Amino acid sequence: MNREQKLVAIGASSGVAIMIVALIGLSGVMPGLPITADSGDRLAFAAKWLALAAAPVFLAIIAVGNARFFSEAIDPTAGRESQTMVVNGRVVDNSLQQYVLLFAATMAVAASANGTQLGIVSAASVIFIVSRFAFWIGYRIEPVYRAFGFASTAYLNIILFGTAIWLAWR
Repeated sequence: MNREQKLVAIGASSGVAIMIVALIGLSGVMPGLPITADSGDRLAFAAKWLALAAAPVFLAIIAVGNARFFSEAIDPTAGRESQTMVVNGRVVDNSLQQYVLLFAATMAVAASANGTQLGIVSAASVIFIVSRFAFWIGYRIEPVYRAFGFASTAYLNIILFGTAIWLAWR
């Protein structure tokens, strides 16, 4: 492996490990609902946390819009974006993709879980926010440093989809 591949492997594996520890730790202490909560209450609970989890996407969109407004790149077809603007645009793209997956997986978990199991939903939303900011900051420092935030978010979504499948078929 070359230097960049080693950095990505270290960043990704540490991101996944920290995400798993955080998900296990936070799931037990984050708010949930009573065990008897009906599906409407569980889905509403998830929707509130998903709205909060959209914050990094929204902030990245604002960063791109403001940068365009205050630069020669106000015309997005002119090709005058700075490197920072290009990176921020890629952060928006990937964060939106990851958010769509988070949304689907979280709603599936909420539909199948009982109320006391919803700590995973609130924990996942907090972890998503932290991971997306880690992705954005790492990307801005050096593109290979985005691996921590990318892997922690992607594997969070994999775990949530796995949890949803397990809850649906148990």
